[in-house]
Amino acid sequence: MGFEENKEGEKSGFDDSGDEKENHGNMKRVESESSLYETEDDGEDAEGNKIELGPQCTLKEQFEKDKDDESLRKWKEQLLGNVDINNVGESLEPDVKILSLSIVSPGRSDIILPMPENGKPEGRWFTLKEGCHYNLKFSFQVSHNIVAGLKYTNNVWKTGVRVYNIKEMLGTFSPQLEPYTYVTPEETTPSGYFARGSYSAKSRFVDDDNKCYLEISYSFDIRKDWANAE
Repeated sequence: MGFEENKEGEKSGFDDSGDEKENHGNMKRVESESSLYETEDDGEDAEGNKIELGPQCTLKEQFEKDKDDESLRKWKEQLLGNVDINNVGESLEPDVKILSLSIVSPGRSDIILPMPENGKPEGRWFTLKEGCHYNLKFSFQVSHNIVAGLKYTNNVWKTGVRVYNIKEMLGTFSPQLEPYTYVTPEETTPSGYFARGSYSAKSRFVDDDNKCYLEISYSFDIRKDWANAE
C-alpha cells in the first residue's frame, strides 16, 4: 500500500511517455535493501529476525526503576504523559489495536479501508489513480505497556515479482485511552501503461520484539482514474 517518487539521482523504470525502460527498476524506494526481482515466495527475511532486547517488565516496574535518577524520572514522565500507572495492569506485553486505515489524496474524499477480521480483504481492497499524490493515515490504540519501535512494513508484488517495499518507523508509544494518529510522508503512484494493472501486497505492524499486531494480505489496482465507487 504505497509507492514513492524516485529521489534525485535514481532512475525510474518509466520514461515521461509512460514507456517501460530496459532496467525494469520501476517502483522501489532508494533505501530498500532487497532485490527488485524478489518474488512472493522469497519471504521477508528482515522481518523474521527477532532482536533480543533483554527481559521485559511491567509499566509500573519500569516507572519504579532508577526513580532516584531525576533526569531519567523526568524522561519517563514525559514519555508516559498522563498515564495512570495503577490502572494499566501488570501485563508485560503491550497491545496495539489498529483502529482505522485510510488513503488521503488532495482533491478527493479520503478512502476509508474496511478492516478485515481475518486479515485478508475479499477482492480488490482499493484503487489508486496513476500519478496521484497521497498519504496513508493510521489510527491505533496502545494499552497495557509501552510499545517500542512500532513500525509499518509494506511489500508489493506485480505478476509475482516484488516491485516495492518499505519500512516506516512510527515510533515508541505509551498506553493511553485516546488513540494515536500517524500520517506517512506523501508518495506518488507511478504512471504509464506498464504501471497500470493489479498488484498484490502484504502490510504489517510490528514492534522491536518483532511482535506483529496486524498483518493484511490484499490486492489493489492502479488505473487511469479513481474507481467510481470510491
